[in-house]
Amino acid sequence: MTSERSTASSSTWLDALTTAIGPVIWGSTYIVTTELLPPDRPFTAALLRTLPAGLLLVLWCRRGPAWGDGVGWLRLLVLAALNIGAFQALLFVAAYRLPGGVAAVVGAVGPLVVMGLTWTLDHRRPPALALLAGVLGVMGMAALLLSPGARWDMVGVAAALVGTLCMAAGTFWSRRWRSDLPVLAFTGWQLLAGGVMLAPVAWAVDPPLPALTATHIAGYLYLSLAGALVAYALWFRGIARLPSVAVSSLGLLSPVTAVLLGWVLLGQAMTGVSLVGMLVVLASILAVQWAMSRAVLPAVR
Repeated sequence: MTSERSTASSSTWLDALTTAIGPVIWGSTYIVTTELLPPDRPFTAALLRTLPAGLLLVLWCRRGPAWGDGVGWLRLLVLAALNIGAFQALLFVAAYRLPGGVAAVVGAVGPLVVMGLTWTLDHRRPPALALLAGVLGVMGMAALLLSPGARWDMVGVAAALVGTLCMAAGTFWSRRWRSDLPVLAFTGWQLLAGGVMLAPVAWAVDPPLPALTATHIAGYLYLSLAGALVAYALWFRGIARLPSVAVSSLGLLSPVTAVLLGWVLLGQAMTGVSLVGMLVVLASILAVQWAMSRAVLPAVR
């Protein structure tokens, strides 16, 4: 019986590690966007990140909800808006109006939002350790990224908050509305639909693309293939296998990765307070994973 529990625990941690690759890739896209892509075209970047990857996956899998399944298609469109379309648009609005640290701290409340949804709608109270770790994650992110003179633009804060709510709700409802589609098909349709939603925004707001260089093309390919196709496939695989609270907490790895890459590759400064904040965030993520893995382990008699 002990070996059965150990095997279940090992499988849960392996799923968590696999899912964590997604946010780590997302963290790397910050440096790709700033260093390799044409500036001042955020919605175009989001569009070229999602639409080609979604189209590729849909054509590859050739699976979707049955044409007569109106509920299935409606749920897919709602999830595409929450996880991709609305989230990406609001993310870039926040990024343009707020310092990156402020946006990331607002985003760090995502795990707490998922815990609230789980408690309210599923009537499952998250473990006390997970709640405490979620609060510590927000505090650690503030220590890691906030500067004393951070500017709190209210439109930017509202965009960051609504975007966080969209991503948290998308994570929760993706788990609750479990689809019979394979993970790659489920990912592809969301990326495709989300990209279509972003297209009119990119056309209306962003200036036309300049003549693209090899560097620009490489950056867009990385965003689409790694930042969308691979990362979202791993993310939705994790949602299917892990509690949504555990998956949401792994999202904090994205800004942590961005800070580490900025420090290593661009020589950006990291203070002692930032280092402590990073360690607190990592400890928070591990604590949530541990608490939720114990909560979902089968009872062994």
